[in-house]
Amino acid sequence: MMLKPGVLNRRHVGEVISRFEKKGLKLLGLKMMRIDMELAKKHYDVHADKPFFADLVDFITSAPVVAMVWAGDDCIKIARKIIGATSPVDAAPGTIRGDFCMHTNKNIVHASDSDENAEREIKLFFDDEELFDWDDPLTQWI
Repeated sequence: MMLKPGVLNRRHVGEVISRFEKKGLKLLGLKMMRIDMELAKKHYDVHADKPFFADLVDFITSAPVVAMVWAGDDCIKIARKIIGATSPVDAAPGTIRGDFCMHTNKNIVHASDSDENAEREIKLFFDDEELFDWDDPLTQWI
């Protein structure tokens, strides 16, 4: 998952992260970083032939991002529900995009849509030693 420049610029980092924590997902990795053009193009390579590709790359390289790795039962499905629909018009109130987004091309959060894409994206943004699996006593309660 990634918090894009709009989250940092609008000072919503803590609030967005807290939504995943409150749900019970487990944070394995977190770092603030600046993405260069080469990494942005690799990240969005599935959209390379689409007309909005340049806008995606420009936005994600415009300011720092917060890259994260989360874990939990059905983590991808749960995270995408919390985030909401890609289009802010379709994103329900109470979701991150429903509460904080106005325009699709300035979508403030990215989440992998499959286990395969999550693995690929984690390798783009994290080295193995930057990820920490830990014993979470909360799992008995959720």
